[in-house]
Amino acid sequence: MSSPALTALDDAGLPYRVIRHGPVRSLAEAAAARGVAVPDVVKTIVVRRGEDDHLFVLTPGDRVVSWPKLRHLLGVSRMSMPDAAAAKAATGYERGTITPFGATTAWPVVADERLRGREITLGAGEHGVAVAVDADAALAALDATVADVTDPEPAR
Repeated sequence: MSSPALTALDDAGLPYRVIRHGPVRSLAEAAAARGVAVPDVVKTIVVRRGEDDHLFVLTPGDRVVSWPKLRHLLGVSRMSMPDAAAAKAATGYERGTITPFGATTAWPVVADERLRGREITLGAGEHGVAVAVDADAALAALDATVADVTDPEPAR
């Protein structure tokens, strides 16, 4: 299978393992289908800083973006999350498949520091497909800014 995400991983020289699974309806289902713990399922969040100015935020599956921490890190007072159509226009990927690898624009990447030192799984650009990759190597390849930008997932 070839996709923009896998081509970008190959071009970066990153070793990865493709994981194919059926449809999932939650992060817990995605973790089970991928055979990993929930924190190792990385959520790729597209954030809009301004007109035609986006970034990717990578968070562990058991955490959420801390907007105050992210705004402080970036030195901005406002950010928003684009709707599904705008996210696809900005990245080339549908929600649920978004990855910084192979996106139509190489937006900056901010990654939560808790991703370091582990193997993570990321979307691979299509539903039901993920890649497992060494987080440190992936963050280096993406030239990611790594910082504390998340809070624990609120209890339900």
